[in-house]
Amino acid sequence: MSEELENKEPMSQTMKIVIAVVSVFAMGFLLVGQSKQDKTPAEMEAASMIRNYANIQGMANQKCPVAVEEATGEKVFFPSKTESDKDTYITLFWEGENVANGGFKNASCTLKATLGGISELVVDGKTIIKK
Repeated sequence: MSEELENKEPMSQTMKIVIAVVSVFAMGFLLVGQSKQDKTPAEMEAASMIRNYANIQGMANQKCPVAVEEATGEKVFFPSKTESDKDTYITLFWEGENVANGGFKNASCTLKATLGGISELVVDGKTIIKK
């Protein structure tokens, strides 16, 4: 009979440890979930503005190099300069690398969020796209 008590005792200690560990994890999940919900309206607005700007910039980085390559025949990678109001538009500027070989001198591409695409593409002062 004493052997049965000895076998039950370690099991209950193990169960206590398992329950304690599970409880700690549950409390952690509850605290993290609660802290994510405690954002002020100003914090949510700031986060929204950052996501919007990142979306505009990502769209411009996808569409503008393709449009410049179609217009000039030259592949462009990183813009030399950008301008933006960080809310409604972004303009990317490139300087041509093959000017001596007949390539373009400069190009600019403006993307407006309201259009969801390129609103203006200018290569060497000549307007290619204007919406």
